[in-house]
Amino acid sequence: MQTNNKIFITKAKDVSQFNYEVDVIVCGYGGAGGCAALESFRSGAKTLVLERASDGGGSTALSSCEMYLGGSGGTSLQTACGFEDSTENMIGYIEASLEGKGDSKKIQLYAENSADHFEWIKSLGVTYKEAAHLGRIVVPESNESLLYTGNERVSPFCELAEPVPRGHVPSHEGDFGGKIFFDALKQEINSSDIEISCDSRVKGLVINDNNEIVGVAFKKDNLMQYAKANKGVILSAGGFVMNEEMIASYLPFQTKFAAPYGNPWDKGDGIQMGISMNANIINMDEAFFGVYFYPPESLTNGIFVNAEGKRFVNEDSYGARIGYFCSQQQDQKIYMVIQNEDFNPSIYMNKLPILAVAETIDELEIEAGFEPGSISSTISAYNLFAKNGEDQDFKKDPKWLKEFSKPPFAIIDYSFENQASPAYSDRNGPLMFTLGGLETLPSGEVLDVDGNIIPKLYAAGRTTAGLPRTGKGYASGMSVGDATFFGRMAGISAANNS
Repeated sequence: MQTNNKIFITKAKDVSQFNYEVDVIVCGYGGAGGCAALESFRSGAKTLVLERASDGGGSTALSSCEMYLGGSGGTSLQTACGFEDSTENMIGYIEASLEGKGDSKKIQLYAENSADHFEWIKSLGVTYKEAAHLGRIVVPESNESLLYTGNERVSPFCELAEPVPRGHVPSHEGDFGGKIFFDALKQEINSSDIEISCDSRVKGLVINDNNEIVGVAFKKDNLMQYAKANKGVILSAGGFVMNEEMIASYLPFQTKFAAPYGNPWDKGDGIQMGISMNANIINMDEAFFGVYFYPPESLTNGIFVNAEGKRFVNEDSYGARIGYFCSQQQDQKIYMVIQNEDFNPSIYMNKLPILAVAETIDELEIEAGFEPGSISSTISAYNLFAKNGEDQDFKKDPKWLKEFSKPPFAIIDYSFENQASPAYSDRNGPLMFTLGGLETLPSGEVLDVDGNIIPKLYAAGRTTAGLPRTGKGYASGMSVGDATFFGRMAGISAANNS
């Protein structure tokens, strides 16, 4: 028995008795694991789910449950709201937004099938209102189900693909779509013969003398137990954002300023289990984090500047893209210049300090402690762009170009050190979760470091490097869409393994 960061390998010859014998074992009962288990069962496999927590849900149940879906002419929700979305258009946008870091085969399979995936989600009993919210919003404040959740309307992406809203969120008022979705998924699973074992921490894989996977070892009721898998093991144990050692190793830059976000068991167990079988890990230096300065969308009329008073991003971008460019500024010092008629504190950023208020930009920059001529020269150039209706520096949509002409003016300090997290009152900085993990095929099969398939090993969700590969190109809904869709693919693949 060899330990590996609390994950170990057990030899089958050392197991005196298996407590379970099934076809497929799913390790982790979140969105990915639940969908994997259901499709495994529906494909005829006897299926066992092992969950470390006392109930299922994982990070999916904590989310808004936006799913990034489209293609095939449009989902039924898109078409009901008057939008058409070709598969090619969706592929074009995703590939452009991920700037070469995406997996083209996963992107294609997802785009070709995400409209059908939406119907699968609805078949669980998840309801969607056939109405769209087309403003700048993170989560609908009312119960519209279709919204823009990425940079589809932002340059340069709007020039590369036709902008179409692809965020699909369960119909509700309030931010609890994940609970609605997972309750429906759980009800379907509970009506099946899938066996669920909670409070069961998987400690590692069981292998035979030929290094072939035969099952898993897990701890429950303070006893080591063993489960045999005749067809396959699916790793869907979440990401590693709650593992301080791993994030310090793989994400040293992001951990300087970001606050971990996820469920308490995002400890990287699934990734470590894969590593114990020589699995390849990729994209481990990428994480999601965002600066959500909207709503209200009127704040988009303002401009972001760094400590030198210079702009660095088109302010109509999605929060994750804004966050990336903010992180690239010296010490993550960032500021918003706004005029009075556009100012209204954001519901996400309502406690940020206002550095200065003044009747002129020249007075404003001096009072806020900036070099004379720094912000004022930036504003002069910006006002000319607004007057001409073209942002020559960052291509901000003319809709949001507005001259700074109506005092008073203000500077708000959006520096990361001031961004108090609504989820963690004792931590500052944007929220972060991981985007790296095991390398898998679209089928869910895990690859080793030489690019070969590891027999009987599958993975999905944040345990893998899935559809979203960069925070800079992230769109809300890519994670839950990815986890649920590729969870299904892994479940089908494992069940059909001979």
